[in-house]
Amino acid sequence: MSDLIAIVYPTETKAEEVRQRLFELQKEYLIQLGDAVIAVKADNGKVKLNQLVNATAAGATSGSFWGLLVGMLFLNPLVGVAVGAASGAIGGALTDVGINDAFMKDLASNLQPGNAALFVLIREMTADKVLKEISSFGGVVLKTSLDETKEQVLRDALQKIA
Repeated sequence: MSDLIAIVYPTETKAEEVRQRLFELQKEYLIQLGDAVIAVKADNGKVKLNQLVNATAAGATSGSFWGLLVGMLFLNPLVGVAVGAASGAIGGALTDVGINDAFMKDLASNLQPGNAALFVLIREMTADKVLKEISSFGGVVLKTSLDETKEQVLRDALQKIA
């Protein structure tokens, strides 16, 4: 079972530093991430999600390829590319992989303008080593799906720097 953790940082840059450190820890097999998204609340109150993969763009690219291939079979590759790109983009936009976008935007709407929340979906982790690595970045726990004991350990580790 995966665990969701959302941690608030004072800037998007700080949240990105933590996300990059988590990617490094994943290469060391200390954590297995399902998703890692940064939500930033702008001064105008809008929430922007900085996701790893743009599903709409990926779908359009994939659809263009398959559309070109099918279009060539029917001797009209340009129409095939256009139809394939459109259907791929629609399919990509409707595909929500990882953490639910509406859930993240709803939680991030409570942030102060300029703050960023790092949403991490963790499949597996060596908790003591990962906490040691990210505790130096600080942050405030916004929400978790961890049990109360593990959540308190996380809160304590992040507050050491604050």
